[in-house]
Amino acid sequence: MFKPREKNQQAVIFSALLLFCLTPYASPPLALALGLALALSVGHPWGSHNGRVVKYLLQLSVVGLGFGMNFGEVVKTGSSGVVFTAVSIAGTLTAGWLLGRWFKVERTTSHLISSGTAICGGSAIAAIAPVINAGEKEISVALGTVFILNSVALFVFPPIGHYLGLSQQQFGLWAAIAIHDTSSVVGAAARYGQEALAIATTVKLTRALWIIPLSFLAAFAFKNRSAKVTVPYFIFAFAGASLAVSAFPGFGAAYGMITASARTGLTVTLFLIGAGLSSTTLKTVGFRPVLQGVLLWCLISAVSLFAVMH
Repeated sequence: MFKPREKNQQAVIFSALLLFCLTPYASPPLALALGLALALSVGHPWGSHNGRVVKYLLQLSVVGLGFGMNFGEVVKTGSSGVVFTAVSIAGTLTAGWLLGRWFKVERTTSHLISSGTAICGGSAIAAIAPVINAGEKEISVALGTVFILNSVALFVFPPIGHYLGLSQQQFGLWAAIAIHDTSSVVGAAARYGQEALAIATTVKLTRALWIIPLSFLAAFAFKNRSAKVTVPYFIFAFAGASLAVSAFPGFGAAYGMITASARTGLTVTLFLIGAGLSSTTLKTVGFRPVLQGVLLWCLISAVSLFAVMH
């Protein structure tokens, strides 16, 4: 329990960093780094509310990005990667199951890590967890593992892409498949370029729709007939925003303002994600789940990189 003075100091530092993330000087990686520094030093003054704020701010930001994309291109990009997405998800889940058995990771935790890697990180874990009756510790371990790898990906993917000479399209597709959370996918792609951002966002959101059938499969595999499947409705709002741009092109200035606000919202989201990490979460994760997550992530990253380059 923090004393009032300590709580006030936390609030001042948190507010100052948050305001900085609203300025043009803050980039997604810098915002994430500042959040991590805050979490591991003075701490988050309102940590109990962080998860809910992150969830809705991320969804609003993603929908806002839809106002910067042409609907025809969104449909074309989303449909072109359907087969690739299906194969990569099936392969990731299979490899995750094998690695989990090899390292003797608890079955529920292993499935959460595999689902988070295969589809969309924390969102997939949050959706699958109640379906397979995951406990708080299992969810924390899976989220902690995915979060650590997300943070690494946001920093290392753009330099790797530039070093290998990936095109905007190649990098966008690679980021959407190999990076876990939508926030880090968009953050990494935004650093690479506007075309990469459009492709990565569209493919990632198309991929996120697989939460629905995979939730039903998880309920069957874990014999949970009363499971309630979560539908990611914000993805349809993203498509609606893109459709509005194509249907009513005369509001370009307004669309530009919304898109700019969405990018700022994404930067703030990454700051809050970093600020939500605690040393307790890191201690909870353990070695074997992290090893499973790292190897699975390296595998999907390498295979998808080879695929987009060839």
